[in-house]
Amino acid sequence: MAAKGAAYSNNIVRNLDTSSKVYAVIGDPIAHSKSPLMHNAALQEMEVNGVYTAFHVKPEQLEHAVAGIRALGLGGVNVTIPHKEQVMAYLDEIDESTRVIGAVNTIVHCEGKLYGYNTDGLGYVRSLQEEMQADIPSSRIVIIGAGGAARGIAYALLAEGCKELTIANRTVERAHALAEDLSGFGKVRSVMLNDTPAIPPQDVDIVIQTTSVGMHPHIDEMPVAKEWLQSHMLVSDIIYNPLETALLQAAKAQGCRIHNGLGMFVHQGAIAFELWTGMKAPTELMRQKVLETLNCKQ
Repeated sequence: MAAKGAAYSNNIVRNLDTSSKVYAVIGDPIAHSKSPLMHNAALQEMEVNGVYTAFHVKPEQLEHAVAGIRALGLGGVNVTIPHKEQVMAYLDEIDESTRVIGAVNTIVHCEGKLYGYNTDGLGYVRSLQEEMQADIPSSRIVIIGAGGAARGIAYALLAEGCKELTIANRTVERAHALAEDLSGFGKVRSVMLNDTPAIPPQDVDIVIQTTSVGMHPHIDEMPVAKEWLQSHMLVSDIIYNPLETALLQAAKAQGCRIHNGLGMFVHQGAIAFELWTGMKAPTELMRQKVLETLNCKQ
């Protein structure tokens, strides 16, 4: 008797034909991604004639990979680490807010043109508000990291009117650059990230970890010392595998409220799905599909 997962996969393949649209995620690494599972479930649920896969693209092959989207007629592509910033150079048009953010995580292919969007920030804010009822306008927020995901999240938080935003990064020049890029949208500053960021913990309401530190398989790593975490904080980590990173475990032990990256992952994917298909994404189904595979590993 075939396993449920095998039957599900066979059903996707059986429904494909010459008019099927192909969607994908590109990154380096990419084997860990749950995007294919989530998006294939959504495509099938909404009866879209298409399939979603993953391509391992090295940085030196990025330009060729983007040309391939156009040449092969892919419907759309998600972009993950480390390509979110560099990919912008190879697109035809970029959404204005995405241009400000300086990072693309979603490409829409329409009539031979490639359009770049960033759904990370909006997906993250939706998740934080829905799951934690976070009051962003009254919050002093520290973002750990200054990469593509940090850019999208920082812009979205400032657009929501957050009280104060601090970018903390080990390469402080990148933190300075991001803070300068976003300085016209609200109160934002940058600091060097050490084991304890150069900001008093009593002046922080929300901590958001946006780097790959603590991601599977390096699940014991933490970006800050647990002693810096205080019980009044809401501590959020955009990693979703594992669901509770070492940072979140330490924060919980300190009495903090914690928030993982599953909601952001689902919501950013749902927004991308809607950009590609024009249909409302089945968000709860997408969440459940990712949870099923994560629970298999617990």
